[in-house]
Amino acid sequence: MTYCVGVRLNAGLVFLSDSRTNAGLDAISTFRKMMVYEKPGDRFMVLLSAGNLSISQSVREILQVEKIPNGDDEPITIWNAKSMFEAVRVLGSAVRRVHEQDGPALRAAGIDFNCSMIFGGQIAGEAMRLFLVYSAGNFIEATRETCFFQVGESKYGKPILDRVLAPTTPLDEAAKCALVSMDSTLKSNLSVGLPLDLLVYEEGALQSKRIAVIDEHNPYFKMIRTTWGERLREVFEAIDDPRWDGGDAAHPLLVESTRFEPMRKISTPGERIV
Repeated sequence: MTYCVGVRLNAGLVFLSDSRTNAGLDAISTFRKMMVYEKPGDRFMVLLSAGNLSISQSVREILQVEKIPNGDDEPITIWNAKSMFEAVRVLGSAVRRVHEQDGPALRAAGIDFNCSMIFGGQIAGEAMRLFLVYSAGNFIEATRETCFFQVGESKYGKPILDRVLAPTTPLDEAAKCALVSMDSTLKSNLSVGLPLDLLVYEEGALQSKRIAVIDEHNPYFKMIRTTWGERLREVFEAIDDPRWDGGDAAHPLLVESTRFEPMRKISTPGERIV
């Protein structure tokens, strides 16, 4: 299993992935889930993958040479695509090619064709774009209303992203938020593990030097893990306990409701209970 998150902001893009794969409790390995495709000054693209590792690796290899027809013109590849939309179409085609090649054998072995990917970046002359690609090769694009995508074990890290991220969020703040999201996932799910790959891309740069590999010794991530846990406990303890007697409580728990009544069965003396 894995956990990856990609964020599209006004200021740039943030990508974060773990590196754990497992096929059981005693078969745990480390494989990188982030792949960067770049031609400095022309295009910068990042791919995050989750799901069946063999499928993801095959897609990554095919993507570098995959072509889709373009009428009488030169076929489109990720290296000559004029837009990120064209580039993600090439990725979708690569996913379908792997499905055509390996899908029947996987079905015969009782294995689902399972992969999902986050693909984003920028091509010169176009705005940044971020896509979520499904195992059928189709995709959706991030919008102002939904400015991030997750793949893999997403449920543990989603609440902090929902509460913090907006298109106007600064890049470093978004990177911090992504790391807190990852820490929450690491805390709750053993199938996600270190090291992590973090990449921050600034709008219009068409390259990035802000790429970090984070392991258990990384001082910033150690601080995140410690501080986030401590602050959560402090906030939790600062919230009033429930007051059942009402009284002068500022936020009473037990109040009358005209809509709901508790479901309860009270035995009366002499009643036979079967």
